[in-house]
Amino acid sequence: MSARPSLNREILRLAVPALGALIAEPAFLIVDAALVGHLGTTPLAGLGIAGAVLQTIVGLMVFLAYSTTPAVARRFGAGQPGEAVSVGVNGMWLALGLGAVLAVIGAVSSPWLVSLFGASDAVAAQANEYLVISMWGLPAMLIVFAATGLLRGMQDTMTPLWIAGLGFGANALLNWLFIYGLGWGIAGSAAGTVTAQWGMVAAYALVVRRLANRHSASLRAQRAGIRSTATSGGWLFLRTVSLRVALLATVGIATGIGTEELAGWQIVFTIFSAAAFALDALAIAAQALIGKELGAGDEQQVHRVLARTVAWGAWFGVVVGGLIAASSGVLGIVFTGDPEIAALVQPALLVLAIAQPIAGVVFVLDGVLMGANDARYLAIAGGLNLVPFLPALWIIAATGVDGTAGLVWLAVAFFGVYLLARLGTLGWRVRSGRWLAATV
Repeated sequence: MSARPSLNREILRLAVPALGALIAEPAFLIVDAALVGHLGTTPLAGLGIAGAVLQTIVGLMVFLAYSTTPAVARRFGAGQPGEAVSVGVNGMWLALGLGAVLAVIGAVSSPWLVSLFGASDAVAAQANEYLVISMWGLPAMLIVFAATGLLRGMQDTMTPLWIAGLGFGANALLNWLFIYGLGWGIAGSAAGTVTAQWGMVAAYALVVRRLANRHSASLRAQRAGIRSTATSGGWLFLRTVSLRVALLATVGIATGIGTEELAGWQIVFTIFSAAAFALDALAIAAQALIGKELGAGDEQQVHRVLARTVAWGAWFGVVVGGLIAASSGVLGIVFTGDPEIAALVQPALLVLAIAQPIAGVVFVLDGVLMGANDARYLAIAGGLNLVPFLPALWIIAATGVDGTAGLVWLAVAFFGVYLLARLGTLGWRVRSGRWLAATV
């Protein structure tokens, strides 16, 4: 019985600060959506398309955090903190290189990327204006991913919380100043966010330098280390591709339904992103602890972490779902000030609320398998999850349903069919026990 309170405290020590940091990340999007939403429905719809493209590019690179955390945690658990820091530093160098290449390619190809959604000329113009500027924040976003993964692996989630909080405050202030103070419109939102992101990179650079000095780790890029990080992240990259296919396909269907429905889906998805990051705090705790305990060779403690975090994920999902349901009637007004949009999105928000306990378990199981380095299976499962989901989207498009009903069925497909598919594939793997022997 003595280990139970200790484990709970350890989970809380990691999860609570991680929760704050993760809420701050989608809060960037919430600030953008709220400020841009008051410019009108067309800019908000444009932000929806630009946000989908940008989040897809960034999301595909999220392996920089997910592959770094367990690699660092295993070395930290094995009593090799210097090696652990070096792994994280190599991840940051890889992030800088990838981010620079993606920024150039993305800025040049932004008009083409926006055109893929088939939106009206007015919406496409707003989306392109936001996207071109935002591309120059890509290197910063990826460096933040890698640095966060380093600190999580070192069992430190408090520092990312402070940096994320300061970044959120700067983002909100700069967005308001650039959008309304200088009259830059949607371009001001993008410029404010990019500026805040590079400020976060400066903060992480100071923290990591001190950490490297403390543990006698090199800050230089090591070719072998960078190659190892890129290789280990390959499967997680493929896993993320499947997630982004699901997200982009959903936005594509919403675009085809209509501009108001697309704007409404942007609101629903923004709330989902905030809830998902909040629920993912337990997954981060599980990932870091499982990586550390596997490095220390304590399989019994690994099973304890699994059972405890899954239970917490389900209950936390109930709480988050209750909050979404209680506020579903006013969220549309908060984002747009339009009662008609609020009425349009409320039923879809209620579907989202009901699905939150399932989401809580799914995110925790994702973190568990990442912590065990079971990346190959996660990539395979990602493809399998699309098998029932994509046909469900096709049915929605084929029936031509629109308005409130269209948003509801879109929410049922994404928060019902897709999440249940993920629960099935991840749950089967965990029950099989094969994840404990994973090497990639």
